[in-house]
Amino acid sequence: MSQALTRAWHGQGSRWVRTLLLGLYPLSLLFGALVALRRRFYHLGLLKVTRLPVPVIVVGNLTVGGAGKTPLVLALVDWLRRAGYRPGLISRGYGGAAREPMPVSADSDPALVGDEPVLLARRAACPVWVGRARGEAGRRLLARHPEVDVLLADDGLQHLALARDMEIVVVDGRRAFGNARLLPAGPLREPLARLAEVDAVVVNGGGMSGLPVPTFAMALHGTDFVNLADPARVVDAAHFGGRKLHALAGIGDPARFFERLRELGLHIEAHAFPDHHSYSAADLPAGTLLMTEKDAVKCAAFARPDDWFLSVDAEVEAGLNTLLSNVMKVRHGSQAA
Repeated sequence: MSQALTRAWHGQGSRWVRTLLLGLYPLSLLFGALVALRRRFYHLGLLKVTRLPVPVIVVGNLTVGGAGKTPLVLALVDWLRRAGYRPGLISRGYGGAAREPMPVSADSDPALVGDEPVLLARRAACPVWVGRARGEAGRRLLARHPEVDVLLADDGLQHLALARDMEIVVVDGRRAFGNARLLPAGPLREPLARLAEVDAVVVNGGGMSGLPVPTFAMALHGTDFVNLADPARVVDAAHFGGRKLHALAGIGDPARFFERLRELGLHIEAHAFPDHHSYSAADLPAGTLLMTEKDAVKCAAFARPDDWFLSVDAEVEAGLNTLLSNVMKVRHGSQAA
């Protein structure tokens, strides 16, 4: 049902499900009122806000489902490191069972800490902590790693209990904001008016104009496939030429991944799963299998010799780096060491 609702939010799927959205509209009004009331409580100081001693950059989105936050976070970590900063990462750890803040390593169990934090730990080469209370996770990270001088909060836009110095919203350029309604009649976590309060919007694929804040384009690039069982084995799409392939994706927009594989000239049978799906060996179809790197994190424990993931990197308009640099310097007087 959740996948049917997602399609309906974006004008797809059966007519009866799209009609159902009309009946959900009163619940969206109630949800919007609760969101506004919660923000008001934080604004009045009735709910506690944690301020950490280093700059905090929040990367999130207004809609449910994936929009490309993880590749952007990795790109920002790379830029900050090259600029002389020592970044750390904090995350909610969505999909993980951990209740208390805890560190994440490349070998952590995704079932405990979430799939995206494990992926970040493997790719970012910087301290990563998860916790439902992002402020406490940040405090513990800084206590363990006093060299860290800036924190990136992955998917923390709605976590108002954590004070932030910069907010970046990621938008899926293909799906945008769907029908522009709040949950559950639409995909929005917050009203579109929230965009006027953030520092930047990054559009993942496609274009978008008329937004009230600086907007930057982002493109995801990747042509190399990494073997799950033996990560030292890296091949390109030509390796799979003429072969029968299966493709698996449990992300916010599986169709984007499947289309990318077809753009590479591959003939695939697609298998879509819900975002953050907890895989078992029984979920993997027989034969050569291609998947996203996020899915690979959860399938590594039962990887087979012919399972592969597509490695992708984000390319972002250079102006975002300039904006980030200004925030680091102006808001906290933070200079690279």
